[in-house]
Amino acid sequence: MGTIALKHLLVVGAGFAGSVVSRELAEASWKVRVIDKRPHIAGNAYDELDEHGVLIHRYGPHIFHTNGERIAAYLSRFTEWRPYEHRVRGVVDGVAYPFPINRDTINRLYGLDLDEAGAADYFERAREVREPVITSEDVVLNSVGRDLYEKFFLNYTRKQWGLDPSALKAGVAARIPVRTNSDDRYFTDTFQAMPADGYTRMFEHMLDHPSISVQLGVEFDRREMADSYDHIVYTGPIDAFFDYRFGPLPYRSLRFEHEHLSGVEAYQETGTINYPNDHAYTRITEFKHLTGQVHPGTSIVREYPEAQGDPYYPVPSVENEALFKRYEALANAETGVTFVGRLAQYRYYNMDQVVGAALAAARALVG
Repeated sequence: MGTIALKHLLVVGAGFAGSVVSRELAEASWKVRVIDKRPHIAGNAYDELDEHGVLIHRYGPHIFHTNGERIAAYLSRFTEWRPYEHRVRGVVDGVAYPFPINRDTINRLYGLDLDEAGAADYFERAREVREPVITSEDVVLNSVGRDLYEKFFLNYTRKQWGLDPSALKAGVAARIPVRTNSDDRYFTDTFQAMPADGYTRMFEHMLDHPSISVQLGVEFDRREMADSYDHIVYTGPIDAFFDYRFGPLPYRSLRFEHEHLSGVEAYQETGTINYPNDHAYTRITEFKHLTGQVHPGTSIVREYPEAQGDPYYPVPSVENEALFKRYEALANAETGVTFVGRLAQYRYYNMDQVVGAALAAARALVG
């Protein structure tokens, strides 16, 4: 009997998309080489102990949440979990209010005492009806009206995206709910938790397989590498793969200002505080809320959105979607490459959505 030739796979990127595909293909008897230009695995979810011994997320807070039982079960192969429900406050005129906007937000902001039905009636009277709902401005005005829009959304969006809400597709604002009850959790997913030993350790377990080799600090060179593999899984920016043939796709970047506060056990009341109208940064996150770590000091991060730098967020506008479609057509014509992940698919994915997309891509390759 003849032997079946071993298939060799190159995976570009050791974040969620690349690591999930790598593990799935390794378990399907492929030989997998993972490369990443950064000096670490885990992509933007990378976490580490800072010089003071506090576990921080180098690239800003990553809060895991999903309604997908299959996704949670899959990742549970590689980590234990710490239950955690994220809470956020938005500062308006020096006062921190629950965000997303709920009944308590409007009661405190306007000096009211509304019950759930009263809050629903308030939103109904305040809203500006928009038909059709096309932009993020439409979404918010249609939901809560102009005053709340201007207090909580308008300037935050301008900072975060460098655009007015009227220039962004509806899906950006649609990610943020409005509630008539007092639920002040940022997410309401059925599964909300943090990897008990951190994201990096979870990725170490995921990539720990005899058929997976990982090389860090390695740039992807399509011309040099393509002929050495049966297939390539690419998780980087799709426009970069095609040498920016139609021009660069806009991405929003971030600059992170990390700070440790010695002798301060707690800096703020919730994991994240948003500053829609003050400062050049959008928010401050305190990591001990997320991790549950006990430490005599605390570490925080301020996030400054920028136009240039590492790509973090695809900018979801009509024009950018049209440009992406041109690159997607090129990607669809590539027979030996699979494009998956937030940057490769130019999608504003959550972490669980990236895992789902990666599992689907792996199933398609395994056949």
